[in-house]
Amino acid sequence: MLTSRRTIKVEWGDCDPAGIVFYPRYFAWFDAGMMALLERAGLPKRQMIEDHGILGTPIVDARAKFMIPSRYGDEIVIETMVAEWRRSSFDVRHRVLRGEAVAVEGSETRVWVAADPARPGGLKALPIRFRESAAA
Repeated sequence: MLTSRRTIKVEWGDCDPAGIVFYPRYFAWFDAGMMALLERAGLPKRQMIEDHGILGTPIVDARAKFMIPSRYGDEIVIETMVAEWRRSSFDVRHRVLRGEAVAVEGSETRVWVAADPARPGGLKALPIRFRESAAA
C-alpha cells in the first residue's frame, strides 16, 4: 500500500498555551500528507487539475483520536495512506508516531470533484480516473 511519511519537528507556534500541539495543526499536517501522497503516486495537484479536470479533493468527513500529546521540540512522523477507493470518493488514514508510540490516529473521506456547470459556483463528484499505478 502506498504510504507517505513526513517527519515534523514540533515548533513553538504549533502549540497551545499548555505547550502541547494545538489540535488543528494535526489536520493541516494530515492535508499536507495527503498532497504528498498524491504527488508520490504521480498525481501532483497541478496535474490533477490539468489532466483530470478536477478542482480538488475536498474533505466530507474528518476525525482524529488523540492518545498521547506531542509537545514543543518533539519529532513526530506522520504516515498517510489511502485505505479505500470508491467510485468518486476515497478514505484516507493517518497515524502520528512519537517514537514507537502512536500519538494520534486520523481519518478523512475525500471526494474527487469538478465545477458543476448546472449550478454556478457548485461542485459535482466525478468518477476517479487515473493511472492504475497511482492506486497501488
